[in-house]
Parts: sequence; structure tokens; C-alpha cells
Amino acid sequence: MQHKKKKKIRIIVQLFFFILIGLIAINKTLSESGNAIPFLSQASLHSLCPFGGVATLYTLVTEGSFIQKIHNSSIILMAAIFILTILFGPVFCGWVCPLGSAQEWIGKLGRRIFKNKYNKFVPLKIDKIFRYFRYFVFVWVIYVTARSGQLLFSSIDPYNALFTFWSNEVALPSLIILVITLLFSLFVERPWCKYACPYGALLGLFNKVRVFKIRRNPNNCIQCKECDSVCPMNIEISQKETVTNLSCISCMECTSELTCPETDTVSMQTYKKTKSVQKKGA
Repeated sequence: MQHKKKKKIRIIVQLFFFILIGLIAINKTLSESGNAIPFLSQASLHSLCPFGGVATLYTLVTEGSFIQKIHNSSIILMAAIFILTILFGPVFCGWVCPLGSAQEWIGKLGRRIFKNKYNKFVPLKIDKIFRYFRYFVFVWVIYVTARSGQLLFSSIDPYNALFTFWSNEVALPSLIILVITLLFSLFVERPWCKYACPYGALLGLFNKVRVFKIRRNPNNCIQCKECDSVCPMNIEISQKETVTNLSCISCMECTSELTCPETDTVSMQTYKKTKSVQKKGA
């Protein structure tokens, strides 16, 4: 029961950002016809995209200007998320990103349909190969953006399509990729995050050096593998004492706070815990 209560906190945070960004995107469309919602930002979706800050860095450094559609807000968001990521890992991916949340929610339906088979359809060897693809996407995006001075990635970005599919701003390729991503979410948890997201690829690198890491106390662990079964990124937490996997999204689903049945066994810590917790009645 305590686990369920704490899981609701993350769901509330995800819903808050999903609704907030959705309302801002809708308000941007309404503002073009003079019907904007009062007291709500009319910013474009691109100005709220922290990856836009990364994509424009080359142009900003070499020419002192932003690429098209990117504003100061993207740089501020990028800096804020980098600080959070250095401390806690890719919390943006696990708690904030609306596209990640949408995939996760559809995945809950997939889990109900396929039960234990869900998130296990892709063979392990193929899965490992596919995970390198998002680094190729990252390098490609940075390269074509630097060469063109334009945010060309937006034409295939499902994040952009998620909040512009009702407007004439949406590009057909991004809409197609969004539909494919959401459909695949019925079989594989967070497929875009695992295999194609360039921003997730960048933030995942910080898992090696983040201050607070997911750590497992082997003295308390009973090898129930509950942490493995709930991990959306298929990380075998039960086989590690410290999780530094580049795919970790800091969702904290594996922790004793949310899933692990043993107190103080899997947690986000700055150091390893080696002492076992005394069981009640022992």
C-alpha cells in the first residue's frame, strides 16, 4: 500500500508536465487566431525544448546566434536539466518528458494484454545492437543542425508531433514516427527512449558520473528480481551494486521506496550501503 501511494507522486508529476506543455502548445495555436488563454504562456513548443539548446550550441559558439525557432529559454532549460542530471541522472526522461510518459502509459495497456511477455519481444542480442542507434541519431542531429543552421530534426521529431498533430505545423514524417512509436509501446516499453531519442542518449552518459546513483545493498537483497521486472529499460538491477547503465532514466521504479519489498535495499544514494537492515522480530 505504501508503495502505491509513493508511485502516485511520480504519476502526478508526469501528468502535470504533460498537461502544462499540452496547454501551452494549444495556447500557441489559439494565439494565432487571437483567442489565447489569458495568463498562460504563448511560447512555441521549440522554445520549451531543452534539446534545442543542445542543437544550437555550435551555432551559438561559432556565430553568436541561435538556429531558427530556438530562444534563450532553450538554453536556460538545457542548463537546468544538465545540473539536475549531474546530480540525479536523467530525471527529465523518467519524470518530465511528455513523450516518455505517453509511451509508458500505453505500455501499461500492453503489460495488461501480454502479461509477463511484455517488454520481452525483442531478443536480447538485437536489443543491445538497437540501443546504439540513438547515439547515431544524436551525432546526426548535431551535424545536420550545425551545417544547416536549422532545426531539421523537428520534421521527424515525435515529441513535436505529439503537441502539434492538430495544427498545420506538424510534419508528416514526425507524425508517422509518433504513431509508430506509440504502437510499438504496446509491445516494448519506451521504444523511442531506448532506441532513438538523441536527448536521452546524451543525458544517459551522465549515469556514469552522476552524484546520486541507484545502488543495491547485496546484504539485504533476497534476489526476488522485482527490481528487474519493473525496470522500463530492461536493466538487471539485481546483478549490480551500482547502476551506471547508460539507459537508466532515473524513474526510481526499482527502489525500495516504490517496488523493492526489502527496506533500504535499492535506493538512490551517493555511497554504497553495506550494512544489512535488521528485520522486525529478528
